Amino acid sequence: MKILAVQNRKGIGDMVIFLPFIEAISKKFATPVSILVKENSKAKYFLSNNKKIDKIIILDRDNDKNGRHDGISGSIRLINDLKKHNFDKVFIFNSSLRFNLITKLAGIKEIFQYPLYEKKNQHVIQAAKNFLKNKLDLNIESNPKIELDQQEVENSIKNFNIKKDQINILLGIGGSGPTKRIPSKIFLQFMNLVAEKKNNCRFFLATGKNNEEQKILNEILQSKFNKQCTTLDDLNLKNTLPIIKNCSISICNDSSFSHLSAAIGIPTIVLMSDTPLLYGNYSPKMFPIIPDGEETVTHNTLGKDKINPKKIFEQFNIILS
Repeated sequence: MKILAVQNRKGIGDMVIFLPFIEAISKKFATPVSILVKENSKAKYFLSNNKKIDKIIILDRDNDKNGRHDGISGSIRLINDLKKHNFDKVFIFNSSLRFNLITKLAGIKEIFQYPLYEKKNQHVIQAAKNFLKNKLDLNIESNPKIELDQQEVENSIKNFNIKKDQINILLGIGGSGPTKRIPSKIFLQFMNLVAEKKNNCRFFLATGKNNEEQKILNEILQSKFNKQCTTLDDLNLKNTLPIIKNCSISICNDSSFSHLSAAIGIPTIVLMSDTPLLYGNYSPKMFPIIPDGEETVTHNTLGKDKINPKKIFEQFNIILS
């Protein structure tokens, strides 16, 4: 039996969130599941060791509608691409009629999908839970887990001189948008609080190459903590994850690193400034911090300057106590 799961949301975070649901389908039918995902899900970098995932098929669509699978001609190409795999079943994690028609025309006999035309106000996690409960009578917990190659984890200890008698801290200072990037001064204030109480700490700085992210990175590197910092921005995701696995704790913006570090089992403090809270508390390994003066957080909270470093430090102490 050959099964396809369609997860067309963009970004690493959503790929991580949907992982337990895709794995549940694999377990139910006792066969690995192929996935149709976008390139920016970076699935190939962190799912290569997952025995429940078969093929990773890239959905080539972009914001400019110039992707190989965009438009009517793109839909025809996608139909032909899927036909080559002879899938028996497909599980579509969206309400799009387009994907329903594409998979039907690709010759897939059994199509399971969210209710059509119900995208508006759809809860990303609850919709997936309801979907598998209704279609397969499965009750799925939202607790993604990513398996890493243990030898790669061990190699990173040697390659980066990671000492187990240190407190190794990941700082996920990057972010996909400007309203998610907590200012460097807040990270530096937290680092000062840590330094006052802990003598032996090392900070691993995870970010992208965006100019604004690099500015935050450089401001931290220009501080007194320079010699305690190791930058990860020149590494790809596959080489970064084994390093994170050796950390005691992560403090991350709402970014790919918060999702990934929690999924590989690292307690992760998530600094929530401008995204629905569900993206920072769906995993038992996540501990969200919201802006001062707010009862919750969502789009347009715009709270990046109101994240309190003392609250980060308090949660840090609770986790490591």
